[in-house]
Amino acid sequence: MSDSTLTAGQSTPAKPAMGLFERFLTLWVALCIIAGIVLGQAMPGVFHLLGDATVARVNLPVAALVWLMIVPMLLRIDPAALREVGQHWRGIAATVGVNWLVKPFSMALLGWLFIAHLFRPFLPAGQIDSYVAGLILLAAAPCTAMVFVWSNLVDGEPHFTLSQVALNDTIMVVAFAPLVALLLGLSSIIVPWDTLLLSVGLYIVVPVIVAQLWRHRLLAKGGQAALDWMLRALFPLSLSALLLTLVLLFGLQGEQILRQPLVIALLAVPILIQVYFNAGLAYWLNRRLGVAWCVAGPSALIGASNFFELAVATAIALFGLQSGAALATVVGVLVEVPVMLSVVRIVSRSKGWYERGIATRLSAAGQETVL
Repeated sequence: MSDSTLTAGQSTPAKPAMGLFERFLTLWVALCIIAGIVLGQAMPGVFHLLGDATVARVNLPVAALVWLMIVPMLLRIDPAALREVGQHWRGIAATVGVNWLVKPFSMALLGWLFIAHLFRPFLPAGQIDSYVAGLILLAAAPCTAMVFVWSNLVDGEPHFTLSQVALNDTIMVVAFAPLVALLLGLSSIIVPWDTLLLSVGLYIVVPVIVAQLWRHRLLAKGGQAALDWMLRALFPLSLSALLLTLVLLFGLQGEQILRQPLVIALLAVPILIQVYFNAGLAYWLNRRLGVAWCVAGPSALIGASNFFELAVATAIALFGLQSGAALATVVGVLVEVPVMLSVVRIVSRSKGWYERGIATRLSAAGQETVL
């Protein structure tokens, strides 16, 4: 198998090393989770104020932190290189297939197995169906903004990541409502269009425009050296924003965690299985298709992560703020960052295994050609 998917595309500036800070990122994540829960209990008024700062159910403090995370990563994107993204069509096909043909249905199966059956004796009887509905809502919308963070941490191809996110957003506008209605057995659903459109604009459209204007200015004034310097300077800020996001999210939900820890833990089980299953499936498909590792990494991460803002907003619109569906989507918010960082680690450490498989397939294909 020999095609353009085996190349990394146009080169991009290397990700700067973070040394001690990045190597122990898992430790800092654990400390931030603990700090968030403690601070949420110690200063509930502050966190309630931050939690109430929303527009169309999009939390503005979280949005600001997401901007700090993703704008530096979007600076790496060269608009001219987007023309070459078609060479990664195999990676795009694998990601779209996992996101829309596997992930929502696998979560429906996991919810039915674990929540409706195995864990039923340990959960409030009146909320079982609502919990399953929340899990399905969580899986029915692929992640948008945070994907740039995960892709950057595995040195993913940024142009592929941007194009895949844009494609998922386009599909989501058309497919989200009928897919959820099908899986929930409803004739129609209330899609919070204000949340969906605001999130896409706030997390994708505006940051891309800002980053490209900034990139153009840096290159015009100082060339590639100025851009590289800025990327190195901003990288610690980006990871710091990721950790602050954890503190904020766990601070906002600390009361829920402490009040019903067993329910939170049980709801997390199908979410965790779903993440690892879909990430592994996307990664394996890319390897079988001969896709470059720099594309397979973000493909696996996009295949696993969720657009939790939309899931939470839809759950509240359909079932109410105090429903089991809303709680299930919130559990998705809580596990998103820690579990996705673990997937990042797995993808990074398996690079050698992945590329050996590509080389073996290329060698076999070459021998067949000679014969």
